[in-house]
Amino acid sequence: MDLLTAEHVTKRYAAHTALDDVSVSIPRGSVYGLLGPNGAGKTTLIRIINRITAPDSGRVLFDGHEIAPEDIYRIGYLPEERGLYKKMKVGEQALFFARLKGLSRRDATQRLRLWFEKFGITSWWDKKVEELSKGMAQKVQFIVTVLHEPELLIFDEPFSGFDPINANLLKEEILALRDRGATVIFSTHNMSSVEEICDHITLINKSRNILSGRVDEIRRRHGANLFEVDYRGDEETLRRALEGRCEILERPADEATAYRTLRIHIPDDGAVRRVVAPANQAGELRPFRGNLPPLQKLFFPAPKRPLLPPWKTPKKRPPPPRGAPPHAPLRRVAWAPD
Repeated sequence: MDLLTAEHVTKRYAAHTALDDVSVSIPRGSVYGLLGPNGAGKTTLIRIINRITAPDSGRVLFDGHEIAPEDIYRIGYLPEERGLYKKMKVGEQALFFARLKGLSRRDATQRLRLWFEKFGITSWWDKKVEELSKGMAQKVQFIVTVLHEPELLIFDEPFSGFDPINANLLKEEILALRDRGATVIFSTHNMSSVEEICDHITLINKSRNILSGRVDEIRRRHGANLFEVDYRGDEETLRRALEGRCEILERPADEATAYRTLRIHIPDDGAVRRVVAPANQAGELRPFRGNLPPLQKLFFPAPKRPLLPPWKTPKKRPPPPRGAPPHAPLRRVAWAPD
């Protein structure tokens, strides 16, 4: 069952369309990735879910009913723009936000002490926010977001400002929250983070929903029939048997096993059988394994460097005549007016 559903949501600002008929369904107990480049409309959709702004058309359903003001207490939101008061102390500010979410002072203090110990930041309690680095302040705001144990958590670019170690710590906590029953919406433009923690994704580009689905299904659907073949026997014999039937790609480095691996590309699903039969005759095979490429390569491949036209191709400096000293490097000369 879906915890949250957005149906045909459209939002315009003057001549700019921020969202154009976008629909998403967030399954309960999942980590759902909202992907897309900056300016695609991800943050606008999140603001509509949080009732910060209203759609021009369409609606948002939360737990089976149209989202209402009281539902906000069941949502935790970590925005991309950080919102801590710099002159306040960390502990008193965390208590202030916890009380806004309906926690008593006693419960809030107990929960905050536990989270501060878990993150190793108990010494920050009496520090002012302005003394913290961006990553340190991000930890505090993450704790404030999850403290009241909401059913729905929304993180907008949560790893910005974090080094790799603390980013991994945050990923582990997000997955732990999901395992305890929370539903997580995770907005980012970083594909690698999505594959590590997301179960489902929606890709938004130019204000429209381009695709939605489970991460593994999307990779399989767009994986372009890539396979890895484990074999035992003569490699040249196998290559000759596969010639003309499929494209043999780079061979992974051999491991210390009796089998070696070839990576192949089969043009279409119907050609798989035509590849398997001659391959079996050429050597001893294990079952083919689908080699699914990462989402980054599927949707944002590395651009090829364009070839420069002849008149822009840099010319090589001619070598000095035999016996002449080599070209002297250019030197920066200080100049002052007369």
